[in-house]
Amino acid sequence: MSVDQTQRSIRCLVAKVGLDGHDRGAHVIARAFRDAGFEVIYSGLHKAPDEIVQAAVQEDVDVLGISILSGAHNTLVPKVIEGLEEYDAFEDTLILVGGVIPDEDKAELKEMGVAEVFGPGTKMADTIQFVRENVPER
Repeated sequence: MSVDQTQRSIRCLVAKVGLDGHDRGAHVIARAFRDAGFEVIYSGLHKAPDEIVQAAVQEDVDVLGISILSGAHNTLVPKVIEGLEEYDAFEDTLILVGGVIPDEDKAELKEMGVAEVFGPGTKMADTIQFVRENVPER
């Protein structure tokens, strides 16, 4: 972690992409991140990949947490990553995916550039520790 990173809060965007309307998990993680001292922006429901990218770039976030339960992760997550790459923001953003993701899809998401996939039952302390240990230096 750089000196600048220790002097400012870790900025996180918790995003709900696509038509998924289940946001309880996103609210839980947003609250846990706030309680851990992170600055959290919540996208709200039903956001298009482009809207998530715009918010991440405009807010200059360190972490993008995508909460998805609709099963559309193999379609929507790559669109978000492509958008971040277009704005040269991909390398500076720790991308996390949370939700019910089949085991066979986790490796593919990581190959695309997702740092970690968190499923139901993941301890908040583990997620927070992962962010602190892996947030990109700025």
